[in-house]
Amino acid sequence: MRRPDGWWRIKSTPEKVETYTRWSFHFFGVSEIAGIGLATYGQTGLRLATLLSLLVVAHAAACMATAARALDWTLGRRAQPMRELWGLGALTAVLATVAIVLAEHGPAGDDVDTAALSVFTGVQAFGVGIMALGVHHRRRIVVVLVGGFAAGAGVVSCAVGVPWPAALVLACVLVAAGAFTAFIAVFSVWLLNAVYALDDAKETRARLAVAEERLRFGRDLHDVMGRNLAVIALKSELAVQLSRRGRPEAVEQMIEVQRIAQESQREVRDVVRGYREAALEVELAGARGVLQAAGIVSEVTGETAGLPAEVQAALGWVVREATTNVLRHGDAKKVAVTVRTAEGRVVLTVENDGVAEPTGDGPPAGSGGSGLAGLRERLSAVDGALEAGPVGKGVFRLTAEVPLPAAAGAALGVAS
Repeated sequence: MRRPDGWWRIKSTPEKVETYTRWSFHFFGVSEIAGIGLATYGQTGLRLATLLSLLVVAHAAACMATAARALDWTLGRRAQPMRELWGLGALTAVLATVAIVLAEHGPAGDDVDTAALSVFTGVQAFGVGIMALGVHHRRRIVVVLVGGFAAGAGVVSCAVGVPWPAALVLACVLVAAGAFTAFIAVFSVWLLNAVYALDDAKETRARLAVAEERLRFGRDLHDVMGRNLAVIALKSELAVQLSRRGRPEAVEQMIEVQRIAQESQREVRDVVRGYREAALEVELAGARGVLQAAGIVSEVTGETAGLPAEVQAALGWVVREATTNVLRHGDAKKVAVTVRTAEGRVVLTVENDGVAEPTGDGPPAGSGGSGLAGLRERLSAVDGALEAGPVGKGVFRLTAEVPLPAAAGAALGVAS
């Protein structure tokens, strides 16, 4: 059964920031209802307070819906919500006009004026902030939005009978409030886009690191095979020409071709073996470079010098598979690798954070996939063992143990 916070833990960092941003703008609507709509019940009569509250609730609901669609447009998931933006702008203007008319021509009383003016300024401030989410050229259009609504508020206030000094004060208040909410909206969108861009850059760096490793393998293979294949081609052509002329030297040339081909096979096996059975220190250095390219902090402790080749080869595969799993799964920020020798065994531990909590929808975290199964088979060939699974909140640990041969253990000063 999924834990209540499981939906949050399975999200990546950009998705968490996006969720936080979305709910922040939804909270704008809740704040508008609680701070403006419901507050009118303590300032005026029940009937008028209910009317003003319903107007504010309708405006808050429109703001929430428009914010959701505007954020989708900002992230490139849908077309620009022009209909929603125009609708929110029209609704904001209408509600503000109704509120200022009630303030001037509604029931008498300072409390009524205060409640109506709160609605007048509040719906415009929140409306401008939400509309700023869904426009191009934000700096220029925010100025138009903020200045336009402030100027319109001043003109409408004068038209319904508000003295021009008071109308000017209202316009100035709307400039400040609208600029503040618009700044919050624009900054939030900029921050969200920056987080997604950084995450894309992180993935790109990891892919480039893998591509660089492939290019290195290709260069090594080309260096080994290029010259030998060229010689084989030339000697084969020479053997063909000699054979056509009935010369006995053709046999010698083909023997030489056979020798070079066998030598090429040996060199290719050496190259492949170098990648398959690299020294543990080489694998640790490669893992450190790949993790660093992916923006993950890595710490490596312990000594690897003097370990037998078969032990290094087995543990090198563990480091390679563990690094691959860290890059493919979870959202790790830090990886710690420890190598220690104790009681005649070499113990390699790889621990990383950023792992989602297990849910009832999949296998247990410690069961592993085909990669871990393959590691267990490789370690069993050298009488080793592998354990993998979560050890804390969001922490995953992989531990591999390989026994040392008696001679190697004595050389390292370890009792077998």
